[in-house]
Amino acid sequence: MKLLTPYRLGPLTLPNRLVMAPLTRSRHPNHVPNVLTPTYYAQRASAGLLIAEATQVTPRGVGYPDTPGIHNDAQVAAWRQVTDLVHAVGGRIVLQLWHVGRRSHSAFLGGRLPVAPSPIPIAGKRVPLPDGSKADYEVPHPLTIAEIEETAEAYRLGAAHAKRAGFDGVEIHAANGYLIEQFLASGTNHRTDAYGGSVPNRVRFLLDVTAAVLDVWDADRVGVRFSFGTGANGVVDDDPVATFGYTVERMADAGLTYVHAMRPNRYMGTARDSQPDFIRLARQRFPRTVIANGDFDRADGERAVRDGQADLIAYGRPFIANPDLALRFAAQAAGLDAPLAKADPRTYYGGGPEGYTDYPLWTATGVGIHPVLESDDAESDNTKSDPVESDGA
Repeated sequence: MKLLTPYRLGPLTLPNRLVMAPLTRSRHPNHVPNVLTPTYYAQRASAGLLIAEATQVTPRGVGYPDTPGIHNDAQVAAWRQVTDLVHAVGGRIVLQLWHVGRRSHSAFLGGRLPVAPSPIPIAGKRVPLPDGSKADYEVPHPLTIAEIEETAEAYRLGAAHAKRAGFDGVEIHAANGYLIEQFLASGTNHRTDAYGGSVPNRVRFLLDVTAAVLDVWDADRVGVRFSFGTGANGVVDDDPVATFGYTVERMADAGLTYVHAMRPNRYMGTARDSQPDFIRLARQRFPRTVIANGDFDRADGERAVRDGQADLIAYGRPFIANPDLALRFAAQAAGLDAPLAKADPRTYYGGGPEGYTDYPLWTATGVGIHPVLESDDAESDNTKSDPVESDGA
């Protein structure tokens, strides 16, 4: 089964081609990873690669309750506990760098307006607030040139903090209708300066962010994620194929080690055949690793790898309920009865161990055991919002 064969990703040797997609869990009070987070990730460290959940590079980038950050010392220290434990059990983990842009509200931002390339609010939806109520989206503040430069610097600092925290690399979150995609897409970027208008201009902010991140990390430890065609958070483009193709080529020029592309899927509310095949387009335009994401099962993922459509397959929800997903896939391929557990959507966001660290492992006898880590490190590290569209499927 090719999905379970090793793969070389830059300097990292992955034992298999399964990637745990970034999964926002909203379990981090004060935006600091909680005491259960090291166990949660270490339980899933048999994946070829873990991409830690979307993590704000600045307080101005917050848009959901209890999502983690990487912009202060407390967050760095908490993430260091995660990476230390993941490495102790043989895993590899990168951090996704995030800014939500207009997908926020002044209630998250100390009374300041959310920011965006242009003053265009999300229409037809309401934003969940920290107190559990909902409100209309506000007209965002359009970033000035100076503020764009400050935001790129926030990504550089976030990347530096991720290195201090012991991550093996970083992923730039340019997907799901958040700030970078708001700049990329013609529907949300109506600027008339050097950051708007033509495709090269709309890609300029991503290039600034990429350059800032590469000031900290070697390119072979940096990836980028896209979700063109999903329409997430109301972001659409007049010619997504042209925009995506050009953007991917610029990421190739920058030397990034992978492109993580999401196809339309049921969880994003878009039919799989409703948009062009952006994963195939990434394969055509990007010379290095392509990670495919978007409601893949075992057979679908195996087919994509065997056919050369992608090198790695990112699974999201299956990893929530199956910490040992690679083992279950191997058992299924061997003809054993190793069904996948189903995650409980009621425990996706917020809460304690239930639905987070209490999903059992599969055994050949069919008796599940809880994946408790038996190391001293594990013991020392373990003393409801709407669905978050940064989730992998």
